[in-house]
Amino acid sequence: MCYTALDDKNQGVTTLSIAFFLTIFAVLLLALLGASIWALSKITEEYTFYFWRRILIALHVLAIIVFFSGYTIFDDKAFTPTLIRLATIVVVAELIFTVLIAIGFVITKCMGAFGSPVTFSRSRRNLLKGALLYPATAVVATVYGASEGIDETVEREYQIPIKNLPENLKGFRIAQISDVHLGRFFSLERFKELLTQVAAGKPDALLMTGDIFDDVRINNEAIKIVDGFSNQFPNGIWYCYGNHEHFRGIAAIEEALKNTKINLLNNSSKIAVEGKRPLYFLGVDYPPSREEKKFVEEERAFVNEALKGVPADSVKILLAHHPEFIDAAREKNIQLTLTGHTHGSQFGILGCPLFPVFKYTRGFYNEGDSFGYVHTGNGSWFPYRIGCPPEIVYFTLRKG
Repeated sequence: MCYTALDDKNQGVTTLSIAFFLTIFAVLLLALLGASIWALSKITEEYTFYFWRRILIALHVLAIIVFFSGYTIFDDKAFTPTLIRLATIVVVAELIFTVLIAIGFVITKCMGAFGSPVTFSRSRRNLLKGALLYPATAVVATVYGASEGIDETVEREYQIPIKNLPENLKGFRIAQISDVHLGRFFSLERFKELLTQVAAGKPDALLMTGDIFDDVRINNEAIKIVDGFSNQFPNGIWYCYGNHEHFRGIAAIEEALKNTKINLLNNSSKIAVEGKRPLYFLGVDYPPSREEKKFVEEERAFVNEALKGVPADSVKILLAHHPEFIDAAREKNIQLTLTGHTHGSQFGILGCPLFPVFKYTRGFYNEGDSFGYVHTGNGSWFPYRIGCPPEIVYFTLRKG
């Protein structure tokens, strides 16, 4: 492995980001513990409640210790990913268990409102019907989400209609991966397997929309691996930065990319296919501002910079990490914008995100002739997915 030191500024940003993440996480975990104890009281008899409450608190505290030590003190230890996955199973099982109990409680109350009143007694067994079903379902769902849910990659195929698409671009095929987050939960071996699977789909070009190189210990080796696949994509490999590359010593990443065939697009563009109406790939950086208004201004400035020298009548595909670039691209009549960053919320049902905290969280968004796609990501910081698997997405251009 090749180790690269972070500069002081990036090291500071990384430390602050981890501290912020852990602080918010701690608050959420404490709230979850209170909710879980309430849920436990609804399915246990009074004399067993106190026993199971002690067990629940002990497991919860142990999970918190594992998370905090795993992301700080033992960050680089080989056993850390396994411990964090086990802690994740405990915490997410509590979450699912609590949600199921809440749903059952509400349904039971509603049934009581339209029939015989329901009186809850802590001394009576099975306060909610099928009491054991709640924790059993939670455990099964959690184990799946912490194993198959994050490890099994799905492939998706989409046709993108482009007005007046020239003949030489009909059937042009693009593959997208995003948010690999190489490191703790995504090894170099798994990265090779992912790229091999992408190449097997025979796309003309591979587009990577940020948060790929996320571990200074293996970034250089990962870049070499990507470069080794260059010949398998006839129209090249194209890449834009995400916010995590800025945390991991972006100057070192940029330097490592110089000696490769990987096309870095950083507020810039490059022609991908020649012709009377050529195809251009554009790419933008991740805006540094945390203030919403300034963030939007930077987005538009980055898109304008990337568009310099690009013919107005060309076919344009934009690589951006943050999904709000979809709006900026639409304003400039960019036909297709590929983004990531959200991980699709990592929790979903019937293809929809359960936590749509972003304006654009997962899947396709379009208005008129402008399309945007938010990739669910291939990796994660928090090792759990359910109803939101990692994906490889293929886009084929056709006449609209």
